[in-house]
Formats: sequence, C-alpha cells, structure tokens
Amino acid sequence: MLIVQKYGGTSVANVERIKAVAQRVSKTVKEGNNVVVVVSAMAGETDKLIGLANQLSPQPNERELDLLLSSGERVTTALTAIAIESLGHKAIALTGRQMGIITDKVHTKAKISEINAYKAKDAIQKGYVVVVAGFQGITDEDEVTTLGRGGSDLSAVAIAAALKADLCEIYTDVDGVYTTDPNIVPEAKKLEKISYEEMLELASLGAKVLQTRSVEFAMKYNVPVIVRSSFNDNAGTLVTKEDKDMEDIKVSGVAYDKNQSKITILGVPDKPGIAAKLFNAIASANIVVDMIVQNISNDGKETDISFTVPKTDSKKALEITQSIAQQTGAKKATLAEDIAKISIVGVGMRTHSGVAAKMFDVLSSHGINIMMISTSEIKVSCIISAKYTELAVRSLHESFNLDFQK
Repeated sequence: MLIVQKYGGTSVANVERIKAVAQRVSKTVKEGNNVVVVVSAMAGETDKLIGLANQLSPQPNERELDLLLSSGERVTTALTAIAIESLGHKAIALTGRQMGIITDKVHTKAKISEINAYKAKDAIQKGYVVVVAGFQGITDEDEVTTLGRGGSDLSAVAIAAALKADLCEIYTDVDGVYTTDPNIVPEAKKLEKISYEEMLELASLGAKVLQTRSVEFAMKYNVPVIVRSSFNDNAGTLVTKEDKDMEDIKVSGVAYDKNQSKITILGVPDKPGIAAKLFNAIASANIVVDMIVQNISNDGKETDISFTVPKTDSKKALEITQSIAQQTGAKKATLAEDIAKISIVGVGMRTHSGVAAKMFDVLSSHGINIMMISTSEIKVSCIISAKYTELAVRSLHESFNLDFQK
C-alpha cells in the first residue's frame, strides 16, 4: 500500500515528538508499505514567525510573509527525514517547490492548481520515505506561497490524490472526530466513520479536526482519510463515502465557531444591484462571506442586509461595507463581534423531518435568541450571542441523544 501520513504541529513539537513520528513511520514501512510523510511546522513556530514580522511592520508584505512562514515547515521536514534515516530507512526531504505543488498567486491563502509529483514518485520507486513540507507551494512564476491555516491537511490530501495513495492518515492531538468538542461536553463520543459531506460541514462550521479544503479535495478525488492521534494507537475516525447506515442517524454532530463577526448595512435603498455591488467588493478583497440575511422592505424604500465573515477579516469587510453604504445612500454599517455560530449536522436530516424545529425549540427553552439562520440538506446553523455558546452546544448534544451515539 501507499500511505500518506500527515503530522500536525503538536505531533512534531520538539525533537522527542519527531523521534516518535519517525518510529511510527518506521513501523508502517516495516509492515510492507510505501510512505509519504507531510509535516507542519513545530507547534507555535508559525505564530512566532508572524510575531517577528509584526514587530517590524503592522501589515507585512504578503509575498515576504509567505517566504518567511514557509521556513517553519522546511525545518520540520529536514529534521523528520534525519530522524527516519537514523532508524535505518532511506528518506528524502522535499519542499513544496520540490514536490511540485503549484498554486495560484494569492499569497497567504493560495489554492492548489496541480501537483507535479515526478520527484516524489521517483524517490518512492527507489525505496525512499518521502517527507514533504506541508502548507506551502509555488506559483508558475516561482513565487513561494502558503495555503492558509490548516494548509498542511490540504497538502497531505492533495498529495494523496496526486499519487493515487491507498490511504491518507491525518495524525493530530485528538484521536478522531467527535460528536462535539469534548472540552465542552465530556460525554461526546468518537465516531467510527463519517461521510465526506458531514465532515465538510463540520469543518466549515468550526470543528477544528480537519481543514475544510482538505475535505473538499478528499471528496472530489475519493481519498479515504483516517483521523488519528499521534500520541496513542487508538483507532481513528474514517472519513469516507456516505453509506445507508449513516442515514439512520438524524444528527451526527454539533459544531460551534466563535471566529465569526456580523456586519449589518442599515437603510439600504431597496433597488436592484446594491447587494451585487456590496458582495462583489467583498469578494474582490478575498473575504469569504458565510451567512446572508436581507430583511423584506415593507414600504419598498429601504431594507437592511446582514452577513457574517471570519473575525480576522471583519475590520477590512467593515471598511468596504461603509464605503458601499456611502456610495449607495445607505444609512450606516455596523459590526458585531460578540457572536457565535452553532450548527447541527447529519446526512439523516434528508430523510427525517422536524430537526430544525427541534433545534429552535431547544435554544428557545434556554432563553437563547437566534439572530440568523442558515440551512442545507444536512445542516442547520444559527447565529447567537457568543456568551451562550457552551450552553447551546451542551443542550443540543443532549437533546439529539448524541451522548449515546455509537
């Protein structure tokens, strides 16, 4: 088998942890497998590098920032290869450039366009363990890029797809995907398996186990992914195609996201084109909008539009919205950062009615006001006051019997 193993920052936090990773890789090789290892920077290293840059400039040039940040993974890659070689295996460390990870030109959150894995394929055929720096790539003009937070997950899944690997193992500091955050609900259960769609929703809704784009890639190219802990040998959670058993469960998990801000543009003239102008401007700034609600105008003259963006982009989004408000004659734009998004997810929602109504009843019974609502076939999300986050998560987890999930 060809197995891609990805190790996050906590898994390679120091020399002792890197030695443990090398031992796990060695065991996998001795079992008769070819192995490609994708590593993140050591825990805290990326934040340390960002901090150094911010000491020199409050807004560092993104091109230079990418070059700086890519160094963290390169250090870990070389050290991991050295550790694996010390156990008697042939190993070779590759940067994103050497791996042939080609991206678009958007610095700090680039998207992978293709992977020319010739060097890696050749090394695998020669019996090497290939160790790749995650989180980074290169444009077709030889500019170094990074893939954004959690980008090493994306690197691993994309590499697994390019190499047609049999399995992609994501090693982290948790031993699988849980029905919700065990730090909030100690009774949360680990799922044996979860569909790509459910995992994608959970990842996009705040669950930090897998990065959203990595799940999209896995689903698109049908890459089997197992989420496991690098700190024990427990069975992980398989992320795979949906099967019939998954439909029997109404709700598989509860997610929350406190990294949300709500922007409202008040007194918008109720005429065509203004929403398009606003959200085109937001999109041009590479800001991702999540939920959008527009109030219905009673008099046909004015309306209000509210939308949510990541908290890290809130100031920039507010400036753009204020500019559009002035241009269009809207009254003003406001920003609320003390909010959270609470979501329930499950493919069983397609075949079970009343799930959304039950969620609203549960929140209402605890005095939690809902500001915005968004739904899809397999999820319901609500924006609430951030101070009620933990209460909402615990209440929903209990009400949908997730404490007893198998």
